[in-house]
Amino acid sequence: MDATTANSQRRPFSIKLWPPSENTRKMLVERMTNNLSSPTIFTRKYRSLSKEEAAKNAEEIEDAAFTIANQHYEKEPDGDGSSAVQLYARECSKLILEILKKIPKSEDKEISISEVVPTVQETFFDISKGKRAFIEAEEAQELLKPLKEPGNSYSKICFSNRSFGVDAARIAGPILAALKDQLKEVDLSDFVAGRNEAEALDVMNIFSEALEGSNLKFLNLSDNALGEKGVRAFGKLLQSQTNLEELFLMNDGISQEAANAVCELVPSTEKLKVLHFHNNMTGDEGAVAIAEIVKRSPLLEDFRCSSTRVGSEGGSVLCEALGMCSHLKKLDLRDNMFGPEVGLVLCKALSKHENLTEIYLSYLNLEDEGVIAIANALKDSAPSLAVLEMAGNDITAEAASAIASCIAAKQLLAKLSLGENELKDEGAIQIAKALEGHSHLIEVDMSSNALRRAGARGLAQTVLHKDEFKLLNVNGNFISEEGVDELKEIFKKSPEMLASLEDNDPEGEDEDDEEDEERESGDDGKDVEDELESKLKNLDVKQEASLDTPDSN
Repeated sequence: MDATTANSQRRPFSIKLWPPSENTRKMLVERMTNNLSSPTIFTRKYRSLSKEEAAKNAEEIEDAAFTIANQHYEKEPDGDGSSAVQLYARECSKLILEILKKIPKSEDKEISISEVVPTVQETFFDISKGKRAFIEAEEAQELLKPLKEPGNSYSKICFSNRSFGVDAARIAGPILAALKDQLKEVDLSDFVAGRNEAEALDVMNIFSEALEGSNLKFLNLSDNALGEKGVRAFGKLLQSQTNLEELFLMNDGISQEAANAVCELVPSTEKLKVLHFHNNMTGDEGAVAIAEIVKRSPLLEDFRCSSTRVGSEGGSVLCEALGMCSHLKKLDLRDNMFGPEVGLVLCKALSKHENLTEIYLSYLNLEDEGVIAIANALKDSAPSLAVLEMAGNDITAEAASAIASCIAAKQLLAKLSLGENELKDEGAIQIAKALEGHSHLIEVDMSSNALRRAGARGLAQTVLHKDEFKLLNVNGNFISEEGVDELKEIFKKSPEMLASLEDNDPEGEDEDDEEDEERESGDDGKDVEDELESKLKNLDVKQEASLDTPDSN
């Protein structure tokens, strides 16, 4: 337990809207100061403030709104923060109006934000900020002092990033035991780093006994190299939980035996909505145990079992179990060894998921067969799909028509990742055509797909004028120097929308391209890429008769 397993997850594109930058917050304060002190429809109705009063109140309004929005964001940290931003703006507007309404007619009395907004009680106790460090008894006594204050309102605690020794754990134990009836969320991720196994297990036992009988909705035990011994050290805590809604066991060395222990020790998952098992060594047999937990979780909305060394046997059992989770919104199975046969099982489960908004299926060795089955299933389900990732699956142009048909039906699609495949220009142009009407599109990744000038150009022209679009990634392809210049010209007014092309190889080609290269140098000078693009644009991506397979039932 001395070493922390490196996180090998391939990070997807991600745009985080929360928290706002300090500069953004300052600009908002300045704008509110102006609104409170300048003639507007509201200040005329009530009364404007002096610049000094307005600045003071604007700072207090922003701080109160930020606190409320940040508490909201902490409850959904995997989101992009858009709902927190909206809440932040609404609270600022509401508080400005409340301040103006409460301004006294007399000029000699100042109004304070505290009269408008009740004091936001601290509910989140967090010692994870700053450098990772060991914590011993004396420091624990001082650090945890706020938890001992009578009448505190802490319902959420985070002890992550601080490594507890036995002496520190003995200080924390009674404090947590006294607090456990009001706790709803507990984060004990990465809290025994660097301790030897015996001491780490003792610490886990102390915390488990202290929190036994609490009524938690959220529990995070990630990054503790638990293994089976660690899982069982938390046995008293796990066995006493009947209302868990979110459980995180990521980067925990969850082997087959540990997965069986989790299945045995968590008595009820009927209310579980979020279950994450990322970056473990679960394997096929461990996946069978996880599948049992999934079967007992009918309300599951967010399931992650990525980078867990699961092969085709365990993957099939797991995907079959997912068919019972009709409320699923987010599914992440990236970086396993499923193979195309699991894709055929998964497609049946996906056909039942009307609520899916995000699906991550990259690096699963699905190949064309598995991807076509999944694309056809998704086409007729998941109408609100916003994120689709299928990078690194050995997908060729043969599957492009099915993918394009699926994409064409997903008008809310925001992020599409198909990098590290072999779609080539033929596939890229079909996909570009399918994306033409998508007004919510933000990101497209078609990197490392053996694209040349025609495919890259088709994608660029499709995404350029979309209002919300942020990034096109066509790096790592075989785009000619002329093609690169053309892309830069297309994006000259918004160069930030085109990802770096530093890994592009203008000279690169595979064996299938050799004949094309020979024809490109013909006497008539006709650009074969233009010819290919012209032909492919006439394809109807919605037509899929050749791909449909008879229903075996």
